[in-house]
Amino acid sequence: MRILIAEDNRKLAGYIKQALGQQGYTVDSVYDGETAENRMSDEYDLVILDIMLPQKDGITVCNNVRGYGSTTPILMLTAKGELDDKVDGLDAGADDYLIKPFEMKELLARIRALLRRPKEKKPEKLIAQNITLDGARHIVLKGEDELSLTLKEYSVLDYIIRNKNKTVTREQILDHCWDFSYDSFSNIVDVYIKRLRKKLQDKNEQYIKTIRGIGYQFKE
Repeated sequence: MRILIAEDNRKLAGYIKQALGQQGYTVDSVYDGETAENRMSDEYDLVILDIMLPQKDGITVCNNVRGYGSTTPILMLTAKGELDDKVDGLDAGADDYLIKPFEMKELLARIRALLRRPKEKKPEKLIAQNITLDGARHIVLKGEDELSLTLKEYSVLDYIIRNKNKTVTREQILDHCWDFSYDSFSNIVDVYIKRLRKKLQDKNEQYIKTIRGIGYQFKE
């Protein structure tokens, strides 16, 4: 799951990003409304949007992206508790709001609730060959044996299995599983594919096939 944080308080944005990263989310941060609007797209599963942003406020940003047809869930943050702010945010197209200061466990609960309302329902279980990803329990099975994967390994495997029989580029994997501050010239994708192959015992590319010069493909 990819989440965008638009919050001009860098300390708070960093705190939220760290907490979400520990839950397995891939998180990007921006610090003004103009950048937030330019970054908001359907590649994100959810946006956390502060109302009081420089350059362009959160209400305007929310109105604009909804006008463009975006259906990405938006959780709006506000330091004000007045009814008008809540109403304005919801009228602009926000799906929920949270008043600062807040407890991180409440933010996480609201995010989970919003992500249970996906615009396009994704299957809870993904199956390719004898590999099963159980999204509800966040586990991976090879046959009946459970594999021990890190959150990032799970994320990479989930992405390539969702695109099984399609060739996904290294850049696509990097964009989906890492935040945009990561060095695009890094070989981190290849490192994680190597780790997955080792855990899948995929010595002969039975599962993850290398498409030379392009990327990878998970074979059906």
